[in-house]
Amino acid sequence: MSKLGTYLVNGEAGNPQMAGAPILHFSLLVVSATGKVSGHAMITQAVAPPYGERNINDITGQVRATGLGPITKIVNLQGTYFDPLPPPAIGIIEIPFEASFAVDNEWNGKGSFSCGTTTVEDVPVRNTPK
Repeated sequence: MSKLGTYLVNGEAGNPQMAGAPILHFSLLVVSATGKVSGHAMITQAVAPPYGERNINDITGQVRATGLGPITKIVNLQGTYFDPLPPPAIGIIEIPFEASFAVDNEWNGKGSFSCGTTTVEDVPVRNTPK
């Protein structure tokens, strides 16, 4: 089932069964006519602050049709988030974020994402309707 118009996708990428693994939670608005994507995400991980949660605003990207059987969409996302500098430094630094997914029409499949020095590859992507 292919969606038409503009629609919202909520989901996650990562392996929640692996203790301490980073999990990407995303909420994306997709314009099916152009394939343009915008939204926000959060990476959660059971590690010491400030790395336990990373909020990624102003995500942009593109969805493209594949025509390859059950994998019907390739999704590319990019954005940034801000991290505080470690003491004694004062300030924040802008960190790039990227993600790529290969998903079916329901937004279930496999994907990868990276932020700063963290790269997570070949993890499940799941639609999590709200």
